[in-house]
Amino acid sequence: MSVGRSTFTITTSPLWRIRTAREMPRYLLCSLAVAGIVASARFAIAPPRPVPREPSHQPAAPDRAAEGFATLFARRYLTWNAGDPLATQRALQAFAGPGMEPDAALQLPASGRQRVEWAEVVQQREPASGEHVYTLAAQTDTAGLLYLTVSVARAVDGRLALVGYPSIVGPPASGPAQAPARSHEVVNPVLATVVQRALRNYLAASDGELAADLTSGARVSFPGTPLTLISMQRLDWSPDGRSVVAVVQARDARGVQYTLVYEVDVVQLAGRWEVSAVQVDPDA
Repeated sequence: MSVGRSTFTITTSPLWRIRTAREMPRYLLCSLAVAGIVASARFAIAPPRPVPREPSHQPAAPDRAAEGFATLFARRYLTWNAGDPLATQRALQAFAGPGMEPDAALQLPASGRQRVEWAEVVQQREPASGEHVYTLAAQTDTAGLLYLTVSVARAVDGRLALVGYPSIVGPPASGPAQAPARSHEVVNPVLATVVQRALRNYLAASDGELAADLTSGARVSFPGTPLTLISMQRLDWSPDGRSVVAVVQARDARGVQYTLVYEVDVVQLAGRWEVSAVQVDPDA
């Protein structure tokens, strides 16, 4: 009976490799600890800040009811008759409240009267949610053109109310008229003839005549008052090259002469110039 013998193999490894394998977990743990300390120091010295969101430049939807409320107040506030002060007070009572005297603290002179011919909102801002400050232009028959700011708030239940007294202010900033951007003058005599003929028929509201120069899908809205084209002073291409801009002189039935500008969309179909739109889109 033979007895099996066990076989052993002895291999040698460098001492540094043995030490490295044994110490590797400790090295990794120390590295992680150091990285954590560095990260904590970085957050303490320069903590991350939230990236600011770009402000929205879309204007808020207009509150037509608030605009009308402000306009009605402006008309009543600027319309008065010194001979009947009670009528002025009654007209303003609907706007009064804890923040305003019944007659809006308006003190009338010994004589005179004023009437508002027209008033409309020309500017607005929203200093707080639910509050609008409107600037109104009001044409009066005695003081001329006045500008008034009126602050209107909308309550949670939807009711409108004035916020304090109005202010008489100056007009919004404005400057001299600017020349429209143009690329270059139209030198094609055939195109110029088509545009001039189309504008003559457009201003005269000659539907049948204008149709000959329109594309099949074109729609136009004629002026309420027919005009007679006197001349076309200038014809330029628009910057996008898809339309032309015509400066014309026209006259109405009373003899009043106007200098007007019209943007006319033109296309060339089968070698023929046609008009696809004149100044406005009636369906927009």
